[in-house]
Amino acid sequence: MTPPSDRKYTKEHEWAMVDGNVVTVGITDFAQDQLGDVVFVELPSVGDLVVQFEKMGEIESVKAVSDLYSPIDGCVVEINDELTEKPESVNTGPFDAGWLIRVEVQDVSQIDGLLSADAYEVFTSGSA
Repeated sequence: MTPPSDRKYTKEHEWAMVDGNVVTVGITDFAQDQLGDVVFVELPSVGDLVVQFEKMGEIESVKAVSDLYSPIDGCVVEINDELTEKPESVNTGPFDAGWLIRVEVQDVSQIDGLLSADAYEVFTSGSA
């Protein structure tokens, strides 16, 4: 699956989509494919502060437990509560229904330091 061009990507395989001063965060199709069937997602709580490139939670699959990293600084304003009951949404819809959190940010320009969809695709193809 080609990564959508309306968002930016990290080398840890998270994506960030900006809407004003709120950024929606998720993991990429590449990441969910590498993980396998997701069985549990641990996310920060509403009101928690997340820091760019620092751990913000964990995702557990039948294969492994992996850390989740925030692509941007900010305050968590919403979490995807549906993942509690249906963590497999991360597998079936990593770019839509499987989003993780929404973060209110002070400095949206941080997003400029992330990878474009094309750069992320090159990175994941092993050409980077």
